[in-house]
Amino acid sequence: MYKVFVVKINHCNPIPTSRGVLSKTIHSIIAGSMLSAVAVTAVAQGSDDANLIEEVMVTGSYAKSLEQAVDIKRSSVGFSDSIVATDIADFPEQNLAEALQRMPGVTIERNRGLGSKVNVRSLPSEFTHVSINGLATASGSGGREVEFDIFASEIIQSVTVQKSPTAADEEGGIAGSVLISTGRPFDYNEPKFVLSAEGAHNSISEEIDPKISLLASNTFGDWGVLASFSKAQRTNRTDANSGINFRPLSRWTEKTGSSKWQADQTLEVLERDTGVVITDPFDSEQTNRVVFLDKVGNRSYLNDQDKWGGTLSLQYQPSDTFTLSFDAMLGGYDNTEDEYDAAAYTASSISALERVHAYDSTTLADYGVVVLRDVSYANTQHEFLSKENVHKTDYTQYSFDMDWEVAGWQVKGLVGYSGVEKLSDTSNLKHVAYGPSRSRYAGKGGETILSDNPGSFDMYNSPGKYLFDSYEVNLESIEDDKYAAQLDFIRPMFLDSFPALAQIQWGARYTDKSKKRDRGTEFVYGPSAGDTSWRNKRTLQDSKLNSISGLVPGGSFLSDVSNSPQWAQVDNGYARSHFRYDGFNVDYQESEYYRVDEEVLSFYAMVDFKFDVGNLPTTINAGVRSVDTTVESYGYHQVQNNDGSTGYTPAPISKQGQYRDTLPSLNLSMELTDNVMLRAAASETLIRPALGDIAYKRTVSVSEFKYRDGNPDLKPTYADQWEIGLEWYLEQGGLLAVSWFEKEIEGVVRESLTGVVKDVTKYNANGTIDGIYDFDVYQKVNAEGSYDVSGVEFIAQFPLSMFHPALEGFGINANLTLLDNSLTGDSDLGIPTPPAGLTDKTWNLTAFYENDVFDARISYNYKDKYVEYIERDMFPVYRDDYGQLDMAIGYHVTDNIKVVLDVINLTDEATSAYTIDPSFPTMYEMSGRRISLGVRADF
Repeated sequence: MYKVFVVKINHCNPIPTSRGVLSKTIHSIIAGSMLSAVAVTAVAQGSDDANLIEEVMVTGSYAKSLEQAVDIKRSSVGFSDSIVATDIADFPEQNLAEALQRMPGVTIERNRGLGSKVNVRSLPSEFTHVSINGLATASGSGGREVEFDIFASEIIQSVTVQKSPTAADEEGGIAGSVLISTGRPFDYNEPKFVLSAEGAHNSISEEIDPKISLLASNTFGDWGVLASFSKAQRTNRTDANSGINFRPLSRWTEKTGSSKWQADQTLEVLERDTGVVITDPFDSEQTNRVVFLDKVGNRSYLNDQDKWGGTLSLQYQPSDTFTLSFDAMLGGYDNTEDEYDAAAYTASSISALERVHAYDSTTLADYGVVVLRDVSYANTQHEFLSKENVHKTDYTQYSFDMDWEVAGWQVKGLVGYSGVEKLSDTSNLKHVAYGPSRSRYAGKGGETILSDNPGSFDMYNSPGKYLFDSYEVNLESIEDDKYAAQLDFIRPMFLDSFPALAQIQWGARYTDKSKKRDRGTEFVYGPSAGDTSWRNKRTLQDSKLNSISGLVPGGSFLSDVSNSPQWAQVDNGYARSHFRYDGFNVDYQESEYYRVDEEVLSFYAMVDFKFDVGNLPTTINAGVRSVDTTVESYGYHQVQNNDGSTGYTPAPISKQGQYRDTLPSLNLSMELTDNVMLRAAASETLIRPALGDIAYKRTVSVSEFKYRDGNPDLKPTYADQWEIGLEWYLEQGGLLAVSWFEKEIEGVVRESLTGVVKDVTKYNANGTIDGIYDFDVYQKVNAEGSYDVSGVEFIAQFPLSMFHPALEGFGINANLTLLDNSLTGDSDLGIPTPPAGLTDKTWNLTAFYENDVFDARISYNYKDKYVEYIERDMFPVYRDDYGQLDMAIGYHVTDNIKVVLDVINLTDEATSAYTIDPSFPTMYEMSGRRISLGVRADF
């Protein structure tokens, strides 16, 4: 056992900002051992009712970690929720995103069974602002959202999700702000060393993955040093029946010239087999409402991850009035994903309907949509795709933090750097075979089988029919750098003439952010540069083939689905060594380059009042923040050659934009009784557009006949938000809370048609010309008008011993968030659609038991259905509701050594998706159950 300090907050002065005093207090309250409860140092700010410090004995208690989180919530200025070290580390999370999913209003986006991005109150992940040790975090993506899967949860000491901002915050975030803290040496009152190691087994891949983490901390007089490190490997297999989406019949009905037979046959078959008559084949209002299965794919993924992260903190604290801290956080995330895909592209450009076996004109009748459920096609494009996606991400953050009390002022300074470098090498080996086929919806997805046409063939077992099309390699580099400096001045006030004035605060912050992207593509068609001898001549069977169960460990494909297909194709390792000839290289292309620079200078002023309304102690925090933003975007556009030759040449282009904003905020709390608090908050906040959307660049989607351009004139999305709630603080860290919130959001970024490019030549997979078409140009724009999002959040956290002494050690931690919104998505067909990413209901329930030697927790996390995207801007695709059950059991062999058994996805749940209605599935994905056994030592 060891000693820690626990803060018991009694009727003390408010801590008026998440920066300044609160950041110091949060670091002292919530920083602690990865495996133990938290060492706490209270900071009383000139109050007669000082915080009481109680010394207690704790042995890595989950219940105590909940108490610390409640203490943080109670002492915060506005609405917030927190988790601390034990809560983070003692659950079976695979990364930081999964550690956050148990917090009220927080859900995660899953990718191949792994949490990757965080949604606060179900708003899109790009609406959330993330900082580490007070410094906004760089991103390895093209946007601003943080890829949480790069962070190991073991090196994180605490996370607070702040839902109502103050003027002192760098940026409120429309959804909220995620404030991450790492440990510091003076958080501990004695030397500390923690070591943990585990092995985890995945039920599908059948691989065992190691993970190790450690923390060491000590102080030496005025100096202290803390270091932590975590390294983990993860091998996960995911099997999926996916890629099944709607394609409108306009795919063929608009064919002319030598391809007009496709339009004629399609219209004739449609009328003959369904009775549906299209009077004008060029009327998209008719043709877009008759849909078929675009592509039925069977895919198996093998995801290998190697992740490490470390922190270093040096502190100089010569007195209680001065502290200087240096914090460093380094990390690396190498992720290699092999995808093996056998697919039937029914919407082949040289195909048509041949026979409709079954159709559905009733399920989506309200939208006038007819779904062709089971169809034979004239000439399907069958594909075997071996894809290798290699991503290497390096993360770096450094910061100096000063806290100095001088002449009655508290002066805080922060200087820091955050940077990410991400290099992606992605490849796709493509073999193609054409022939008649039959595709249909089947159970959990779709399937492709032989049609009655004598030319139809077994797509899974005919390697001699598949011709080599290409080996495509893409190389992309993203560099994201951010520098920041901030200075805050805080002064507690004791004025006899104005006793209600408790504190004044002001400060300034400067940030300089730059994101640069380079990208290049190279196609291989033969054994040397410029050689095309393999294309449409070399067959699939000319390469070394492996069965799908041999390419990915763990047995047969989709073992829980009856009649699941089996096939053989080319291993990515073979593809890399065989098709990347000597001297192969990918050059970055000028037309793919972009860079965005952003400078922000902001000033704020804030004031705190403390007074009684009747006999009810009341605090008010009010402030305003002025923000001045300058953005400069660099890239290339296409300029027609002026030397007499045909074609276009990339030419550099840049544009500067500027906007200024004034953002007010107000937070109020009133103590109705000693244990019941009323809170209210109002503010205006913003979230800036993704840098990739601002940048000058053009991408093409050949299948959609679209270009997508960047838009340097994009402005932020703004929100006016309000919240009111009641919090009842119970004994032993118990809490019952309810709050109602509303956000009026305007300037939301949407994709819009902004132009047309005439006479674009489009090619088929076999190199022949498909036709000459007009391509639409789409850009992200700030939509006119606004929409409302409102909701109610419930929290219930309490020990069951409140009800009976026999339940000592048992407890509940639960939360529920219900959401409503006034916005419908941007479906071109007018199909009512919620905003992408917005879910109506999420809830979490954790039941736990612990005593001196044993603890057990079981947790269920549920997220209701939500729109992932709108296919072709017409058909909303929903990710189905999903619930996952996790479990953790720990046993203390000695006071210092603990054995832990964790299970992720105990019931082996699958993720699924559908288009508009569940009867039209688009994806069924199995990622398996993960069981880990580990040991943790704390000295």
